[in-house]
Amino acid sequence: MTIRIGISGWRYPPWRGAFYPKGLRQDDELAYASSRLSSIEINGSFYSLQRPESYAAWHDATPKDFVFTNKGNRFITHTLRLRDPEKPLANVMASGVFALRAKLGPFLWQLPPNFQFDAERLEGFLRLLPHDTEAALALARKHEPRMDPRALLAIDRKRKLRHAIEVRHDSFRDPAFIALLRKYKVALVVADTAGKWPYMEDVTADFMYVRLHGDAELYASGYSDEALAHWADRIRVWTKGGQPQDAQLVSTKPAPKRATRDLYCYFDNDIKVRSPYDAQRLMALLGLAKDE
Repeated sequence: MTIRIGISGWRYPPWRGAFYPKGLRQDDELAYASSRLSSIEINGSFYSLQRPESYAAWHDATPKDFVFTNKGNRFITHTLRLRDPEKPLANVMASGVFALRAKLGPFLWQLPPNFQFDAERLEGFLRLLPHDTEAALALARKHEPRMDPRALLAIDRKRKLRHAIEVRHDSFRDPAFIALLRKYKVALVVADTAGKWPYMEDVTADFMYVRLHGDAELYASGYSDEALAHWADRIRVWTKGGQPQDAQLVSTKPAPKRATRDLYCYFDNDIKVRSPYDAQRLMALLGLAKDE
């Protein structure tokens, strides 16, 4: 059982001179953040396909036990809205993610707020998601020709891959949605969004994925000691294979049984430089603080 606490992205100008020491080179910001946290979501991959040399540089800039989440490209989720996703998914897998090697953690797929639950379309997407690097490599080889000059089509070894999906429309409060995630072993993102979007805690995979966007003001408000203690308690229960007694569930069917579960938790309340500090405070509550 592994718990990883981190942040969503790491390049934010307001953090310079606050979380990042004055005078720290921008090229050294990832090394600094990763020395204090155990995981980071790569945000750039959401906006555009990254390159193998970038992934290789991120791998080399971070500690040996560090892990990244790769945020799925918005062309798949927001433009295509999961229609005909095979070639775009192949492009993502060919874009350089294999250069992260053991540091490649889950893929995060975030759907837009106006995307309503469509079981057929969602299942068409879920069934394509590769669950190990060999399957991902086979998919990557189906990439579009435009990727030829920049594709990375090699893996160091067969490794397990995981996927998590974050939804933002109330129509996903449907037991059929939870059943699909369990069928394909994809984690439901437990997303704290100051009440703006659906909050669901159904366990759907062998790991949990939590995103904390702010409990009072989206992307901005920091978490109080009481709020962090609340999340620490839930994390302890989930990682011991359980489920909080007051869990907010959609499905009446029991979650897959596990003795333990891995957990990834990311703070995305970055506007007011809250996220790195909140992440460190939560790590301390869980006994995971890193020596500085």
